[in-house]
Amino acid sequence: MDVDLIFRIAAIGIIVSVLNQVLIRSGREEQATMTTLAGLIVVLMMMIEQISTLFQTVKTVFGL
Repeated sequence: MDVDLIFRIAAIGIIVSVLNQVLIRSGREEQATMTTLAGLIVVLMMMIEQISTLFQTVKTVFGL
């Protein structure tokens, strides 16, 4: 896995966590939940290419 990708995912996690806490403390629980979900979607979108590469490697290794 690309180290740069790991750092980008970690940065998103930190940003989402901070935003989540700020929103919760200001009484905006619904927006905090939406922020968390948006962060999760962004990370999943970043991982799609890596997952695709993994599946292609598995198919090649097993001759599928």
